[in-house]
Amino acid sequence: MRTQLLTVVLLAARLGIAAEPAVPDTVLFERGVEYSNPDKQHLQLDLARPKLPHGPSPAVLCIHGGGFRAGTRAGYDGFCIKLARRGFVAATVTYRLAPDSQFPAQIYDVKAAVRWLRAHAKDYGIDPNRIGVTGGSAGGHLAQFLGVTGGVKQFEGDGGNPSQSSRVQCVVNNYGPCDLTKSYAHSVDAAEVLPLFLGGNLATARPRHILASPLNWVTPEAAPTLILHGTKDPYVAYEQGVWMRDRLRACGVEVELMTFENAGHGFQGADAERAEQAALDFFQQHLKPGQP
Repeated sequence: MRTQLLTVVLLAARLGIAAEPAVPDTVLFERGVEYSNPDKQHLQLDLARPKLPHGPSPAVLCIHGGGFRAGTRAGYDGFCIKLARRGFVAATVTYRLAPDSQFPAQIYDVKAAVRWLRAHAKDYGIDPNRIGVTGGSAGGHLAQFLGVTGGVKQFEGDGGNPSQSSRVQCVVNNYGPCDLTKSYAHSVDAAEVLPLFLGGNLATARPRHILASPLNWVTPEAAPTLILHGTKDPYVAYEQGVWMRDRLRACGVEVELMTFENAGHGFQGADAERAEQAALDFFQQHLKPGQP
């Protein structure tokens, strides 16, 4: 029986299926809350929050990766619970996937999720003026897009709660691309992934690549950003993080690029621990300054 259990665990790990996290007594954890219903898809989120909050809590939205065509929100359940233990309200969201849904549907969805958090601030003990976002890979791209388009109405969509703002106060971008026009020559799967997301390649859909690149939306109003990126990433080149850092810095936006030498796409072992702690510290600094 133990051998069979170990086999199941190893198979789940290889397929990227997150183990169901333990929920401590100090945390309330709710799965499957609908936050938007575009195209009758009933998009849901999982939400963790402190059981005994000390006043309204800052919130963090977590966005999974998967090349805009795969992935599941459950991969961030464990991180949401860790955030809740530290006094945050944290939500991980499902969003529409390519190729059935193409850009900017994914942007509409994550912006709808931010608006939902603000609309339900009283229900979940959220401070609507302190909302951060994080994501990895495609989720890092979407998180970064939120950070640079807080006042851009064309990306709001009609996913509900239109009276609320989709602006975020800070961003943690884990190895997300910033310039999709430069992805093809330095990524092992961009030629497969991006046409599904954008409806064509550079030859047939260059304007959409430009429109979908967070680098092109940076202004001095962008949110403070922490970028985490490995130097040996075969899917999203390390240079993407450098370009985003430099553009934000040129606009006077607070930004840090944390480099992981010889790390690939996604962090393992000590790198994963370092990246997680950096994200927690960044959210603490920007959403709970001076608080325990």
